[in-house]
Amino acid sequence: MNLGSRGKKDYTLFDAFRSAFSGIIFSFKTERNMRIHLLAAIIVIVSGFFFSITNVEWMVLILVIAITIALELVNTAIENAVDLITAQEHPVAKAAKDIAAGAVLIFCIASVGIGLIIFIPYIIERFFM
Repeated sequence: MNLGSRGKKDYTLFDAFRSAFSGIIFSFKTERNMRIHLLAAIIVIVSGFFFSITNVEWMVLILVIAITIALELVNTAIENAVDLITAQEHPVAKAAKDIAAGAVLIFCIASVGIGLIIFIPYIIERFFM
């Protein structure tokens, strides 16, 4: 892919993957919420193995984890872009950051609901029956 007006030489597929992984690592190193999402994902994965959930439940959980992390990456990108554009407090800049954070929050709430729907029957069966 030629980036043309940006003045950079050809950007290989390997370069694209390296940049993507660099962004993911940067986010995990710098964003507290990303580390919280990672911890939650680890707990969910361990719980999935503990309760021997079904293949369909695994697919749902993997998708939910991936979307949560992807949304947090987009939120981080928006926050960094806004911070790059202006260091001053501006209502539109604040709104952009708050809206992106709100998108993550809504999906996290939905994720908890999905997790409860999947795991509560296993918890009841394992510990209360």
